[in-house]
Amino acid sequence: MNEKSLLLVEGKDDEHVFYSLLEHYGFPDCFQIKDCKGIENLLEIFRVQLVKTIDITAIGVIVDADESVEKRWASICSILTGAGYALPKSPGKNGTIIDPSDPFRPKVGFWIMPDNQTPGMLENFVQCLVPAGDDLLTYARECVAAIPQPRFIENHRAKAEIHTWLAWQENPGTPLGQAITKKYLDPSCKQSESIVEWLKQLFNIMLES
Repeated sequence: MNEKSLLLVEGKDDEHVFYSLLEHYGFPDCFQIKDCKGIENLLEIFRVQLVKTIDITAIGVIVDADESVEKRWASICSILTGAGYALPKSPGKNGTIIDPSDPFRPKVGFWIMPDNQTPGMLENFVQCLVPAGDDLLTYARECVAAIPQPRFIENHRAKAEIHTWLAWQENPGTPLGQAITKKYLDPSCKQSESIVEWLKQLFNIMLES
């Protein structure tokens, strides 16, 4: 593993989903994925790692947009501006990669879930991995929508939907990462390919065809 390359994610589900994606696409063991145990911890770890320029050459950050891509982007920009990075006005549709002007600073990259453009989270992205034509996802959405008094906040609807869908698979309640390994979810889709291309560019990875 290249300890000078680091991918920061918000939680365990993110960590396991990306380990499964990397395995599917044949990534070498060339960067560490770190579960930061929440968005606030992630942003603080990112801030600290930017200072450790001698140890880290490339840092990737994957965060949920939640209710606003703009707010999440602003929280990232405030850290980078303070570290002297020149930033685009908005995140790129296919992820953002910023090369430092200071050669002693790390290259940094950002992916704001689900697609850098719309509100949402990891589970919105994972829904895109449900095989095309699987009517159970539609039914899961209908069931969740029919709950008269849901106990989850509206921003977590996608999480309720995908876990309802997973409850109806051969092994009910399979975690997200394992659902990729077990082939319940199909990582060979456009959404996955976009993230894979972003990771390859960020960490300078060439995959065998």
